[in-house]
Amino acid sequence: MVQRIGITNAASAVIEILKGRFGPLMFHQSGGCCDGSSPMCFEAGEFKVGENDVLLGHVDDCPFYMSQDQYQYWKHTHLTLDATKGRGSSFSLEIPMGIRFIIRSRLFTEEELTSMRAEGLL
Repeated sequence: MVQRIGITNAASAVIEILKGRFGPLMFHQSGGCCDGSSPMCFEAGEFKVGENDVLLGHVDDCPFYMSQDQYQYWKHTHLTLDATKGRGSSFSLEIPMGIRFIIRSRLFTEEELTSMRAEGLL
């Protein structure tokens, strides 16, 4: 099965720190508000997921959502959650640490697209 979302070791390390402080977490890929288009980390349940949000998968047992409108632009792309030094301007939990989550992306390969079509995922 093709995964839509992956994670780097740097992002995983930040998530472990945040889990220790806040407990279970969730992510939502913002669609341009506040900090451009950035992954935002919240305490589980603190961001109200709606019927127009798509669950892309899980990173370190944290659900990762994106709005349906934005998903239409990204559905042919594999996303990787990463972390880097810097201060974003969002409400994401990592911001006070001087770190921000970012998304790296690549187009799915032809093999991945074929597999996704066969599984009804495209």
